[in-house]
Amino acid sequence: MSKKEVLGNVASIETTGFVDGPGIRVIVFMQGCPLRCLYCHNPDIAFFNDEKTLMSPEQIVNKVLRYKSYFGKEGGVTFSGGEPLKQPEFLLETLKLCKLNGINTALDTSGVGENFEELLNYVDTVILDVKAIDNDDYKKLTGLEIDRFNNFLKSVQKKKIDLWIRQVIVPGINDTEENIINLKKFISKLKNVKKVELLPYHDMAKPKYEKLGIEYRLKDTKPMDKVRCNQLQKLLLSDNNEDNTITQTCKVKNKKCNKSTTHAC
Repeated sequence: MSKKEVLGNVASIETTGFVDGPGIRVIVFMQGCPLRCLYCHNPDIAFFNDEKTLMSPEQIVNKVLRYKSYFGKEGGVTFSGGEPLKQPEFLLETLKLCKLNGINTALDTSGVGENFEELLNYVDTVILDVKAIDNDDYKKLTGLEIDRFNNFLKSVQKKKIDLWIRQVIVPGINDTEENIINLKKFISKLKNVKKVELLPYHDMAKPKYEKLGIEYRLKDTKPMDKVRCNQLQKLLLSDNNEDNTITQTCKVKNKKCNKSTTHAC
């Protein structure tokens, strides 16, 4: 008896991503997310599990292969969302097939999922969205406890996977120097960190919430000031204390937004 084909619920595919992993990348946005973040910018993808486009691993990889000649040495495919870990069986089979075809893989994730141990063996880069590092703050932002995030991060560290760290900075929530210093201490204990970014909160998702009939809980919060965000970024990456493990300069770029980031335009 043949094995039943696993299909993935795919929201959309972007063929030329430049900020979601090394090099030029195809971005596969997967439907659904267990988190309910206050600042979610894609509620149409994250908050609903409705079937968008059902695709097989073979269909995904065949589409990615069309663009492989543009990848160069670093490019490849990034699985994003929503939360790709919400579909672990499909993700595992697709990642395996990617590696069989010599495709570099990245996982853009909040780290909240189950059955991820094996699939991490086929991931070259993890782009980790750090919502908060304190459990109370994490629960206020996402609606969930921080345990699953911590378990995922431990596995990434154990497997020595390249790690990009991102955090969205929201006025009145985490835009303090105290938060940045605590985040810096947290990151200083991690291995294989290749990039760190602070992403300024924006409110461009408001029309999506209105269309979906969902309350936008940060409706009175103004977009994060980019100058201030850059100042916090410099503090995060400074080497003026003992936590001097991060030396790479990362700047928030004012470029045209696309679905694959939470950068503000």
